[in-house]
Amino acid sequence: MEWILSNGEIVKEKDLEISKEDRGYQFGDGIYEVIRVYEGDLFTATEHIDRFYASAEKIRITVPYTKDVFHKMLHDLVELNQIDNGQVYVQITRGAAPRNHQFPENAEPVVVGYTKSVERPVELLENGVKAVLIEDVRWLRCDIKSLNLLGNVMAKQQAYEEGYFEAILHRGDTVTEGSSSNMYGIKDGVLYTHPATNLILNGITRRVIFELCEELGIDVVETAFTKQQALEMDEFFLSSTTSEVMPVVEISGQKIADGTPGEWTRKLQKAFEARIKLGVIS
Repeated sequence: MEWILSNGEIVKEKDLEISKEDRGYQFGDGIYEVIRVYEGDLFTATEHIDRFYASAEKIRITVPYTKDVFHKMLHDLVELNQIDNGQVYVQITRGAAPRNHQFPENAEPVVVGYTKSVERPVELLENGVKAVLIEDVRWLRCDIKSLNLLGNVMAKQQAYEEGYFEAILHRGDTVTEGSSSNMYGIKDGVLYTHPATNLILNGITRRVIFELCEELGIDVVETAFTKQQALEMDEFFLSSTTSEVMPVVEISGQKIADGTPGEWTRKLQKAFEARIKLGVIS
């Protein structure tokens, strides 16, 4: 990576300057998106950009570009950095101002974006991963993709230190989502997942999965389920921009069914791969 997006311009990384009083740095006062790149194509870019603008609106930051202009800037960034398979990270903060909790009157939003080469996690997708149940102690506006990720970071670190790929978060007995993913269980051919309330982020991959379920004839029930119900699912998987449709074969030391990726999960993986190819072609 050589080029980055900085306030509407694509510049060399060495030329990026961020104020010590940027509110993203001092308060986490901003939002972000991560968009997957397959064969140089921004996958579900429209959906990610729509969510970026929606998150910004929820915390009363105005993105200083139209969506079409913003989309083109991200496309140009991927092209300049010659990203084949990878991702684009982009964030906006409220701007720089003398440190004070209330919104500054005259601060201008700061936009920064960069790219990274990332290959698909093929081996993990094939074999599945292990996850661990961890109490969800985050704030109550998880529907906003904000820079305030300390709760997510602490859960992910605990999972990592215990030898797990991901943390499955729960508020009391209710499973919400992962530290950086959405969670799904399949029981008797029906897919269950927490509804898109303020307690989870409505993932873009999650929305694609719902479309694929309709195509495959899988009933989807958006309802909260318990930790015990999670362990009793026939199949379990997580999703995110980088993890795609990732089988979960063990939760907190207990195998899910026979401890291998399930039949419906495999069908969703194949359908998702077909959607990726369709996106690249289009």
